Amino acid sequence: MNAVDVNTAVDVILIGALAGVWLAAGLLAEGLPTVGSARLMRRRAVLLTALISAGAALFVAVPVVTGLLPGTSAAPAAALLPAAPAMVVLTMGVRRLSRVRRGAGAFATAPLAPVPPALRAAAAHPLITASLQVTGLAAIVGLPLAAGLVHLPGHGVPATDGFTGMAGIAITVVAIAVSAIGIRAALRHSRLTVLTGVALGSRPLRPWKSM
Repeated sequence: MNAVDVNTAVDVILIGALAGVWLAAGLLAEGLPTVGSARLMRRRAVLLTALISAGAALFVAVPVVTGLLPGTSAAPAAALLPAAPAMVVLTMGVRRLSRVRRGAGAFATAPLAPVPPALRAAAAHPLITASLQVTGLAAIVGLPLAAGLVHLPGHGVPATDGFTGMAGIAITVVAIAVSAIGIRAALRHSRLTVLTGVALGSRPLRPWKSM
């Protein structure tokens, strides 16, 4: 096996691990608002935080590992695709997730207590769910780049009409998928927020006091 094959194998392993971790985080975040108890929500929030930390560590590992290899590597360029949504997760999503974890922890001592609607709405916030799912999707898109099946213009491979057409189709499909994820997350959060308002407004009326 020559150096090019070794670099390609390492690139695929790194980006594959990156995609696997962020996809797992996105799937876990998808089910976070629908858990049956506050204790389970807290456990999943803790696990989700650990997955995000592992995903952030892989972003650091990509340039470190590829820098030790001879020749060029496609992994750093492939890792740039999920880097943007991952920054949203790390700067804003983690903060909201910590609030969910603390809120669930306040109710975790009562196993039979239902999860408050406001806590479910907070767990379904798009900055948690959508940003994680978009990061996983972007990491998957980076796999063909890491495997050498797709070459970016300016990286030693001239762009052709066929490449331009394929790139345009891929960008369109990814944009549609990202939009669908964002819209779905926003609608879900809005629905749960409305249910929160209904729950707050459904307090039983107090009986009139006799004069």
